[in-house]
Amino acid sequence: MGFWLSTRIALRALAKNRLRAGLTIFGIVIGIAAVTAMVSLGQSASQLVQGQLESLGTNMLAVLPGTVQKGGIRTVDIGSLSVGDLVAIQEDCASVNAASPLVAVNGQVVFRSANWNPQSIFGVGEDYQVVRSWSLAVGTFLSERDIAAGAKVCVLGQTVVRELFQSEDPLGQTIRIKNTPFLVVGVLEAKGVSMFGQDHDDIVLIPFSTAAKRLRSASGSGVDAILVSTASPSLATVAAREVEMLLRDRHGIGAGRDADFRIQSTTEIALMLQVIMGAITLMLTAIAAISLVVGGVGIMNIMLVSVAERTREIGIRMAIGARSSDILRQFLIEAVVLSCLGGIIGIGLGMGTSAGLTVLVNWLTPNASWPFIISMEAAFVALVFSAMIGVFFGYYPARRASQLNPIEALRYE
Repeated sequence: MGFWLSTRIALRALAKNRLRAGLTIFGIVIGIAAVTAMVSLGQSASQLVQGQLESLGTNMLAVLPGTVQKGGIRTVDIGSLSVGDLVAIQEDCASVNAASPLVAVNGQVVFRSANWNPQSIFGVGEDYQVVRSWSLAVGTFLSERDIAAGAKVCVLGQTVVRELFQSEDPLGQTIRIKNTPFLVVGVLEAKGVSMFGQDHDDIVLIPFSTAAKRLRSASGSGVDAILVSTASPSLATVAAREVEMLLRDRHGIGAGRDADFRIQSTTEIALMLQVIMGAITLMLTAIAAISLVVGGVGIMNIMLVSVAERTREIGIRMAIGARSSDILRQFLIEAVVLSCLGGIIGIGLGMGTSAGLTVLVNWLTPNASWPFIISMEAAFVALVFSAMIGVFFGYYPARRASQLNPIEALRYE
């Protein structure tokens, strides 16, 4: 008996018992749907996290003040970083592509009768735009001349523009920060809201020299942080090591002693989060895959029942010339068809579930912007795995059917 004839006989047998076939594949459908949905949501979460990190800046390192023990309380060592450290990093660290200081200021921004309290007012350098990979929508960015002169100019984020100017063109307008006038010279492209609710566009950028001298009444030599970017992710570790060695030397901190600064890398954070998200996705997928085993056991049980019900049919077929291999092939085909059909339905259900959950999450948390991703590789693997389950759990019933004695089978009631 040929393969195609065995296939037709198997499909005919399944068609006669549609309800039983449907109940048999139910476990496979749930298992494949769960695996597909978990992998899809895991990849969506990974892409969301990656996008959030990219919004911080490409291959960025943040050099932050360290901590000191004062009166039994550990606090941030304010003033441990200086403009001299910035210049040294720019000149002596070969792996560094660009660097910018950061001076944080709090205050209200006023334009005519409108006022707004931005999440961030930062004094930065001319390379801040390069470090953060942040394009301009209109106008120009802060120049080296603005930094040197302590000019009263500013660049605004989209949220600040919307709150202060509505439909009016902000370029060339004068706003006030802590009663100090600033000329608007540029507007940044929109970056959106982070998954943690931080509005990247609610920001005002001014020269760090102006921020220190006019808004903080400081000498201008100290900075709150230094942002550093490298040309490629592969240089992030090298750059971090170069910056650490340089600053230890400048601050007179020997090896083995606690530094008065710390370095954070978006590349290292990204790798760490990818490992965490991968582990979570793998764990959820493994849990979901348990239902596939349950579905496989269901296939085995139903196939054993089917063998018992069709014992006389098997005996008749053997009596007219069917071989044991033909019987084995037929029942294996039935098991594989059931599992593959369940796999196809499960993939569709999993995609629908993933899409529905994505819409629900984005509706409940508008700031998340959760992407919808379907992995065709995962769907293909799930389909192949479901076929393997059919073969694995269907082999025993099929072999049992193929080894029946024809005479005893014909006598079976």
